[in-house]
Amino acid sequence: MGRDCAAKGAAGHSLTQAPRHQPLLAVTFDAVGTLIEPREPVGQTYARIARQHGVRLDPELLEARFREAYGNAPPLCFPDLGEEAVSHLEQEWWREVVRAVFAGVPWATVNRIFTDLFRFYGGGEAWRVFSDVVPTLSELERRGIRRCVVSNFDARLFRVCADLGLAPRFDAIVVSSRAGAAKPAPEIFFRALAPLRVRPEQAVHVGDSWREDVLGAQAAGMRALWIDRSQPPASGRIHSLEAVLACFDVQ
Repeated sequence: MGRDCAAKGAAGHSLTQAPRHQPLLAVTFDAVGTLIEPREPVGQTYARIARQHGVRLDPELLEARFREAYGNAPPLCFPDLGEEAVSHLEQEWWREVVRAVFAGVPWATVNRIFTDLFRFYGGGEAWRVFSDVVPTLSELERRGIRRCVVSNFDARLFRVCADLGLAPRFDAIVVSSRAGAAKPAPEIFFRALAPLRVRPEQAVHVGDSWREDVLGAQAAGMRALWIDRSQPPASGRIHSLEAVLACFDVQ
């Protein structure tokens, strides 16, 4: 490639050290923050469901507690375990996050809140697809570019993507809880590339986390694009998935 991935239209730049002469054949995408987002702020959802169980707490407080609990949680992955054990551990991982968010609330009540939250976020009604996702995926498919989701999520993402009509648009969906590794570990990217049948230097990863997505993909030998939908495009950063197409325009 003679230019950076997203140089066309000043949308941003490729952030990788992969050899430029390797043609790009595939794109992997982060899920939450890149393809989809919650339909309402997490704090509001937690507060709304908690009220159904007689607990009234400020949504902003719950939002802050969630971010802290989620940020302090261990990686959402369970290497070398069977499917039944992993299914149980997925729920327990999230149960501990919810328990931290509702610190001080009786455990029996927290457990009921957790059950409703876990079910709610496991379906498409909790999420919305960003407006640039379907057009970008459609154009990538038209060009014969292989596509995969790679996310630090659990198996509920399969149903979420199906409910939102995204599942048929991807060649594979890889979640950390079932892959045995979580971003930024290179292993989860290797797992994502395997069904695409491409080498790391032939793929670009797109995500909204500098550490998990950009640095993780680079460690795996991939090119990477950092998307930040809250900021205008700049060097090293894109604002819309449409900029991904520029990676293939300049090959």
